[in-house]
Amino acid sequence: MFHLDDVRFLPEHFHHHAAIEAIAAEAFGPGRFARTAERVREMAAHAADLSFVAEHSGEIIGSVRLTPIRVGGAPSLLLGPLAVRPDYKNRGVGKALMRLAAEAAREAGEGSIILVGDPPYYQPLGYRPLPLNAVTMPGPVDPRRVLGLELREGGLDGLQGPVRAR
Repeated sequence: MFHLDDVRFLPEHFHHHAAIEAIAAEAFGPGRFARTAERVREMAAHAADLSFVAEHSGEIIGSVRLTPIRVGGAPSLLLGPLAVRPDYKNRGVGKALMRLAAEAAREAGEGSIILVGDPPYYQPLGYRPLPLNAVTMPGPVDPRRVLGLELREGGLDGLQGPVRAR
């Protein structure tokens, strides 16, 4: 029987990359490379110190990555991919990874995290829709799915313009 208490959450290390790639392939399929958020990740490397994996019974079952970006002139982080193996979905692993990443980013002095995702999933974690068309992603995206999390007061202020590497 699976219990979230049995999951170890660890900082991402280079030896996790193959497992992370396999999880992303399983979760998103080959279409993941066509996603607009992938264009951002091609511009900038993720921050390994702000990225985490979930391990259960010696197997990596989920991961989350944060990538340093700028939105216009303001620094932020892009969350993603967040992926969990199908057998472990809807059991709290993804939300625990997101909370861990947000706390690490806050402790590192970051002001905000943005993502492209489903509001009903992310809003209970504190993410809120950003003003429509304020953030310009490097490809098509539904502006209603661009969400932000304020890590400190005013952290989402000034997030307006194109997304690019920091």
